[in-house]
Order: sequence, then structure tokens, then C-alpha cells
Amino acid sequence: MASASTKSAAMKAILIPSITLNGHESWIRSISYFPDGQRMISGSDDRTARQWDLKSGKEIKEVRGVCKGRVYTVAVSRDGRWVVIGGEDDCGELKACEVETGTVKIFEGHSQAISCVDISVDDRLLAGGSCDGTVRIWNLDTGKLVAGPFKSEDPVGAVRFSTNSTKLAVKLMTGKCLELWDVRSQKLDAKVGEYGGLRRTYSPVFWTNNNKTIIAALSPNEDDYPKTIYEFDGSTLDVVGTTFEGHTYLVTGLALSFDGALLASASLDNTIKLWAFESRQLLASFDAQDPFRLILSPDARQLAYMINTKYDCKICICDTPPDVLTQARTIARKTSKFNHLLHSDVTRCHPAGHRRPPISVIPMAQIPSPTRDTQQPSFLRLSELLRFSPRTNSLRPGRKEQPRDPLNVCFLFSLFRICLDDSTPDPRYITPTILSLSSRCNSIQSF
Repeated sequence: MASASTKSAAMKAILIPSITLNGHESWIRSISYFPDGQRMISGSDDRTARQWDLKSGKEIKEVRGVCKGRVYTVAVSRDGRWVVIGGEDDCGELKACEVETGTVKIFEGHSQAISCVDISVDDRLLAGGSCDGTVRIWNLDTGKLVAGPFKSEDPVGAVRFSTNSTKLAVKLMTGKCLELWDVRSQKLDAKVGEYGGLRRTYSPVFWTNNNKTIIAALSPNEDDYPKTIYEFDGSTLDVVGTTFEGHTYLVTGLALSFDGALLASASLDNTIKLWAFESRQLLASFDAQDPFRLILSPDARQLAYMINTKYDCKICICDTPPDVLTQARTIARKTSKFNHLLHSDVTRCHPAGHRRPPISVIPMAQIPSPTRDTQQPSFLRLSELLRFSPRTNSLRPGRKEQPRDPLNVCFLFSLFRICLDDSTPDPRYITPTILSLSSRCNSIQSF
């Protein structure tokens, strides 16, 4: 539960969009930034996918007929090579277009609409979740199915690869259940929550802390909307730490910055909230009318969300308040600095002969390629939507952290005062302390 001091510390204001994208004629379901942060792609119930120039705020290209019905989900790979589009099709097809060449690949297997997708961090694998209650994983380069179907009891609302692509987090559309699947063994490792329910929610899930935890908005009971954000253990799905509390109605959007410092959430309580992820502190709360979905730009300097009403469907892009972003990163830096000192090799007390276990790589099973037919008109239109776009080779920010090992109690209290100070400690005082405390720890372990 958030403390009163945390709540009162958050400023409240109205987000004023710096850019508004108009053009869709019906509900906008999904948006995704290109890695350069200068372009965006969107998908809508009007059966179109559109690409936008964020410098001019104008639509670059529109493509119709990509899906036979609504476009539910769009995604751009982190290297900017692939754009993936899914939605309502009779045979549950998922389409990926290679931006540089315009080549379109079709991924088949689902029997109902594609509700969500995710591309692995290394841009090799594509996961598709469907209203048929299954998830399938393909190799983007070869087009081969490498895992799945992973079968659930309810339609799939969100999927997310771990950064090493060995695990897949699956949140069901009811917002009541989160599953953890092993990609190699194709087995369900853990589950939290219950199946069933009539609610529908599409907020995403995220892996954090070097794949040790998962962030998701979940509902603890059948009669409530998912309005609380939890952090779950990445192996057991046990709740870790305190929850992010503050929303009073359905959470419709969730976004985590690439460096893991800032968490943004949108809700039908007509607010958008910005949190310092490490401390759970609510940094800012903004009034926003019916915000639906929410994403952060690659550098987290922009925040984009959709507004869908009876009379208007648009994408609003706002500047992230610089002081809020700075505050979140300062908190993350201090926490990382403390963990680095606490868990450094100098302060660890390893038993004699201790060695880190090797990481084994198990090849995935190969299944025949999906059907490819680049002659169909819809694929030509999808190719035309992206053909002009140059391949982007921009660097994306990444989060580098030390693993969270058990606390070294001998060293904890001596470093606590030092780590609270953001300035660099004087090595003349730290080095003798580290050596002394390390020897004490070795003495204690010898008992």
C-alpha cells in the first residue's frame, strides 16, 4: 500500500499533448514506436495500419486490407527491421513485413483473431497470442514455428519474452491470470490467479531486474477490475515487494522505460501516473480523459496514449516531464550503486572451489515453414506502407544491473550511509573497510 507521504509527494496536473495524430475513423487498438523515436505505426478497428512522422505530426502512409477485420496489434522490432501486424482474420494469420525489402511473411496456425504479439530482444523470435487461447512462437528469419501452441483456458491478452528468450510471460485477457512458460520445454512453469471471467483487459506485461521479476496489472478476484500493479517473482510468480497502488479503476495501459527507471500507467479512472520503479514512489499523476493503451518512446522522453470516444479517435503524444524522468533515474542510479557495492566480488564470501554454472543453449525443434504468398493485394499494400522507410541502426538503451544476491549482512550497515550519498566515496576510507569486513565474513563462515 502506498504511504500517505508518497501520495502527497506526487504532483498532479493535466498532460498537454505536444503532438496529436488524427486520421483513424474508429477505435485505435495499438501503437508502437520505431527505434529512431521519429516514427510510429498504429492499428485500428477501421481495418487500417498507418505510419506517422512524429516531427511533422502527419500521416506518412496508410494501408487498408492488411486484416480482413480490425487491426488489434502492431509491433516494431528493436532493430527496426520488422513490422508485425495482427488482428481479425478468418484463419488467424499474423503478418510481418521486412522494412528494408518490403518482403511480407505470413505466420499461420491460430484459429481466431490475433490479440497480441511480442518480438524477442534479439529480434529473432515472434510470439503471437490469440483469442483461441493459444500462443505460438516463430523464427522471424526462417518463418519456422519453433514452439507452441501453449494452451490456456482463456483468450490471451498479453505476451512478453524474457530478455534471454527462454521464458514467456502470458497474461490472459480476463486480467485474472498470469502464466509463465518455458520456451525450450514448452511446459507451464507457474501460474498465478484463476481462469474464467467476462472482463477484458489488454495492458502488457514486462520483465524486470535481469529477468528476475515480472510486472503486470492483475485482478485478485472475479468481481473487480485489474487496477493494482504487481511485481512477481520470475520463477514462482510469488508477489515481490509492495504493490503499485493508486488507480481506482481498470488499468488500460502500462509502460516501462528501457532502463527500468520509470513506470507509466493509464487507467479508466481518467489518470496517467508516473512511478519510480525501484522505490514504488508515485512521482506524478495527470488528468487524462479515457486514456487507452500507453507507450514510452525509446528514450522515455515522450509518452504516447490513445483516446477513443464516440466522436473522436486520436493518438496523443506528450513530453515526459524532465524533472520526473530525472528523479526516477536518480532513484534507480542510487539503488543500482548500492546493489553494486553490496554484491561486488570483494564483498561476497564464496565457498572454496565455487564456480559459476555454465549456461547451456538447447536448440529448438523445427517445424515446417508457414505459407508465404506475397502476391496477394493486402500484402502488397503492407509492403508499400513500409517500403520507403530506411532501416534504422540506432542504439537502444538497455538496463545493466548486477544480479540481486542475498544480502551480505556484514557489509550492509557499513555501506548504507555511503550509498545514500550520490557523490563518489573516497577510496581511502572504503578500501580498508571492504578488506576488513570481507575477512570478518570469511571468519564467520568458517564456524
